Amino acid sequence: MNYRTLGKTGLSVSEIGYGAWGIGKAMWLGASDDESVRALNRSIELGLNFIDTALGYGDGHSERLVGQVVRERKEPIFVATKIPPKNMKWPAPAGIPANEAFPAEHVIACTEQSLRNLGLDTIDVQQFHVWSDEWVGQGDWLEGVRKLKEQGKIRYFGVSINDHQPANAIKLIETGLVDTVQVIYNIFDQSPEDELLPACQKHNVGVIVRVALDEGGLTGRITPDTTFDEGDWRNNYFRGDRKQQVYDRVNRIVSDLGISADAAAETALRYVLSHPAVSTVIPGMRTVRNVELNMQVGDGKGLPSAQVDKLKAHRWIRNFYQA
Repeated sequence: MNYRTLGKTGLSVSEIGYGAWGIGKAMWLGASDDESVRALNRSIELGLNFIDTALGYGDGHSERLVGQVVRERKEPIFVATKIPPKNMKWPAPAGIPANEAFPAEHVIACTEQSLRNLGLDTIDVQQFHVWSDEWVGQGDWLEGVRKLKEQGKIRYFGVSINDHQPANAIKLIETGLVDTVQVIYNIFDQSPEDELLPACQKHNVGVIVRVALDEGGLTGRITPDTTFDEGDWRNNYFRGDRKQQVYDRVNRIVSDLGISADAAAETALRYVLSHPAVSTVIPGMRTVRNVELNMQVGDGKGLPSAQVDKLKAHRWIRNFYQA
């Protein structure tokens, strides 16, 4: 496993991290706690040392599973989690005051709940689960963050940037107040390359990449005939003719690069890791099989520059999270 520095935190993190949304079970069907624990343990055996969870993943269920595994391991594991906005609005709408989403008392109370769920004394990276740059200099959220750091309850502070809004954190980054950002970045959504990633490099902010596989769209396994269990949120994400759109675009990528469809997921992960600003990528991994496949990519090898250049033509501006 190759390790990278998580920006100004100085933490040396595995370039493949663990995205723990799916093991929270809410919105993702088919997750088994026993398999999730096996998958977490297997990832650590293979060198993973960074896990990203959230208080909102299954109302703390993901945190409890993560904490169970981390407490039992001898290896040092870095845990990042997230505070849901108090108003429960995802993504953060424009014009909402900071204290409606992240008042200091909410920031502190949620962190203390996450610590109880995890069974840990300290959270390595505490993040806001949404962000709006309108909140810079507004409200008392920063007071809450500073208090938590002073008390040793959190080590570093980050934000998870709104879906497909990578520029909506530039102002925060420029203040120097944030240690990490988490952002959607993949072959389709290359927009972080425009402003966000250069800003993170300039200010030494760690970059945690989520949705590198486009919720499964870039795995090469989504076809027009793919079905999901009733109640699985991907029925909405890939509704209508979206599966056909994704299938056609992935086929063009496969053809353009001269690779097999089975290599699509690896290519997607390596594309993200080819950017020097990226610290770690956190694919969701609910099974040991997925862990073993994804962990093979964390070998420090990005894509050949010729392939990276070809993939620039496959940028696709759209937002499947929107209704």
